[in-house]
Amino acid sequence: MDGSEAIAAVEVRIAEGACAYPITPSTNMAAAFQAAVADGRTNLWGTPLSFLELESEHSSASSAEGFALAGGRVVNFTAGQGLVLMKEVLHVISGKRLPAVFHVGARALTSQALNIHAGHDDLMAVADAGWGMLVARNAQEAADLTAIARRVAEECETPFFVAQDGFLTTHTLENVLLPEDELLRQFVGDPRERIRDYFAPSDALMTGVVQNQDAYMKGKIGQRAFYGRLVGSLAYAMREWEELTGRSYGAIAAHRTADADQIVVSMGTMADTAIAVVDRLRAAGRRVGCLAVTAFRPFPAEELGEAVRNASAVAVIERTDEPAAHDNPLTRELKAALADLAAGGARIPRVVSASAGLGSRDVAAGDIAAVFDWIADPEQMRRRRFAVLGIRHPLALEKVPIDIRPPGAYSLRGHSIGGFGSVTTNKLLATLMGDLFGLQVQAYPRYGSEKKGLPTTYYLTIADAPIRQHGELDRVEFVPLYDVAAFRHGNALAALVDGGDIFVQTSLSDPEAIWASVPVAARNEILGRDLRLWALDTVALARQHAPRPDLAVRMQGVALAGVFLRISPFAARAGLARPALMAAVRRQLVRFFGKRGSAVVDANLAVIQAAYDGVVDVTAVTAGADLNLPVPVSLEAV
Repeated sequence: MDGSEAIAAVEVRIAEGACAYPITPSTNMAAAFQAAVADGRTNLWGTPLSFLELESEHSSASSAEGFALAGGRVVNFTAGQGLVLMKEVLHVISGKRLPAVFHVGARALTSQALNIHAGHDDLMAVADAGWGMLVARNAQEAADLTAIARRVAEECETPFFVAQDGFLTTHTLENVLLPEDELLRQFVGDPRERIRDYFAPSDALMTGVVQNQDAYMKGKIGQRAFYGRLVGSLAYAMREWEELTGRSYGAIAAHRTADADQIVVSMGTMADTAIAVVDRLRAAGRRVGCLAVTAFRPFPAEELGEAVRNASAVAVIERTDEPAAHDNPLTRELKAALADLAAGGARIPRVVSASAGLGSRDVAAGDIAAVFDWIADPEQMRRRRFAVLGIRHPLALEKVPIDIRPPGAYSLRGHSIGGFGSVTTNKLLATLMGDLFGLQVQAYPRYGSEKKGLPTTYYLTIADAPIRQHGELDRVEFVPLYDVAAFRHGNALAALVDGGDIFVQTSLSDPEAIWASVPVAARNEILGRDLRLWALDTVALARQHAPRPDLAVRMQGVALAGVFLRISPFAARAGLARPALMAAVRRQLVRFFGKRGSAVVDANLAVIQAAYDGVVDVTAVTAGADLNLPVPVSLEAV
């Protein structure tokens, strides 16, 4: 499941209500919660779930304030400008000691232009609001930190944000182990026993009063007593979570830093990618390490300073940019922590900073490797204290070639059109590969805010080990194309390994005609690199089997599932015959499309079966070669 589904799967069991206003990329979180309300679900203590959609994010935060004042366990889902619009209310919620939990699909703020994709601008804009702030590296952490934040918020009467990178985590499907019901009952506890009801008639009080010069400061400084408990409570909750689940958490997550000369510090998905980069560089004999800041609030200054103090150089990579400040936010916090150490006479490393991934600009493993090269060279560090990654700019570092995929990984990069159903099919394939073959998967969609009717790119990686690259892939085994015209709109064969496969949707049926429709330069590259070209009229299949005309366009995308299962090696490796394979496909189709009725499920299955049986190996036919592909079983065999 993706990060949105992961947190919703936890919140619908432990929360009592949601007050929210939809904003991309957090909308799917709220939609999943509202669907549970529509289904009449209750939480683990039998309380019917409720959902209130307001006219703005500001109003949704105010409603959450009221819900929490009345002793309710409340959640909110927001992002970007929506989070900033709430800021007035955020200070009120923390000042009244209300233990709400708000989920953030971290998003770039509108600057010279609107952007709906990943950035930490919104998080940094509210970091001074008195809330705890936990940042997940992947979907698994998003689910786990949801429970941890709830536990600590209520113990310390301090609200919490749980953040994950917009689209890079909120919309990226990965393997997730959800906490069991009994575990959540034990760890989080009954809200009636853990949350104050400030509106209880038996305990009357005034709230939201005016305080003048004689009283306001005393109340404000008095709140430090709550924050004094925060660090210890968070550490204890994380240790208990590890005992219950085996999954380790801390305010920071250090990887191979004990003897490292150079260390990269970051938050979110970049920190996950950095782990794999460090392992590759360590294999080459370099003493490097990386560190993820999980708790930006309360900031783990002492832990972070101790973790990096023995390095010679540290680079902080941030998904934001504040050019009017001396440094970006996380860099400032780290330098302050190190200054405390230096004041005590300790030697501290040199710290530099980089901005990357703004608006979901791709942060490749090679970009992080380039940062390690930068801080390994004292002269380069003296010449510049700030760099940018992933764009052409005088301050940019040049990406270093590096492949961090697990050994034996199989990847796909697809090109389609928004609305064709390919992104959903990509998730279907990832789910199938994970559930049926027990493999690690990651399905990531890349599209703009205009999505429908415009080009989309989607990525899928399948491996035996965890996948830590969050973003675009520079090495793939399979490239499906929505039309032969894609060859003319860019380099469709870029990053495809020699001997890899290409699939193209076409209305042509004769293999020689299909081959002739491919541009000459692409044909020469296909032959020169021993690539295999496959083709099928998926549009005709969708029209033939769609139960309703409005589904014909979307169903052409699901044909890719049949093509993928036919071409990829996974079914053959598992010794899975076609009937068992299609039975497994049907089970997943029920999960994805079951709410639309059995006719839609059956129609999608028919398209997948027909694509599996009908896809044509154009290169084999035109070359007259026998490539020893197993002959597909006829439809009647199912």
